Parts: sequence; C-alpha cells; structure tokens
Amino acid sequence: QVQLVESGGGLVQPGGSLRLSCAASGFTFSRYAMSWYRQAPGKERELVATITSVGGNRKYADSVKGRFTISRDNAKNTVDLQMNSLKPEDTAVYYCNALFNSFPTPVKYWGQGTQVTVSS
Repeated sequence: QVQLVESGGGLVQPGGSLRLSCAASGFTFSRYAMSWYRQAPGKERELVATITSVGGNRKYADSVKGRFTISRDNAKNTVDLQMNSLKPEDTAVYYCNALFNSFPTPVKYWGQGTQVTVSS
C-alpha cells in the first residue's frame, strides 16, 4: 500500500521557520522524483519545489527561491522541505508528491497534506 505521510506543519510567525517532512512507503522511493506542492484557500495547487530521484537537481518556484530548501534521504525514504523567512503568503496546505515518468502513463502519488499558517 502506497503511503505518503506529511508532518511538521503548524502555526508560525512571519520570519519564522518550519521543516516539513514526508515519509514514503509502498513503492521504490529512490526511483521517483519528489516534490512539494501547496494550495492556498481559493487558489490552485502550485508546485513549490522538486528534487530528482538521486537528488542531483532541485527546482524551486520563484516565490520561494532562497528561502526554501528541498532535500531527500533515499535510505530513509523521506523528503523534507526546510522553510525559512516565512511570509503570510506562504500560508497553505502543503502536499508531498511522488512522480515516476513511466511510459505511456506517469505514476503519481499524493500525501494527505499538512497545514502551514504564517500569521502574527
């Protein structure tokens, strides 16, 4: 059974930090690119950060560059998102995503999400 379980969300003041973690099971984690998405109320889900299967490449949304860092541990089947200098506009539900670009249909898995609220 595939599972992606996020943790680490919560309430933080502007300028603060949070570290999200996603624990994966039920699939070959090291073969999947891993991403963090977020969805704010009334908005579409957006890609925040991606890390390739062996961790060699990372990409970030412009809105989080220089503030967020994605990392993974293929031995522990985890992917983390370190979020620094948080802003109120970072408030959203954050989702962990796994992607394997198989042909003809990519395989995607989603976690259930964790709430991040940035407010004073």
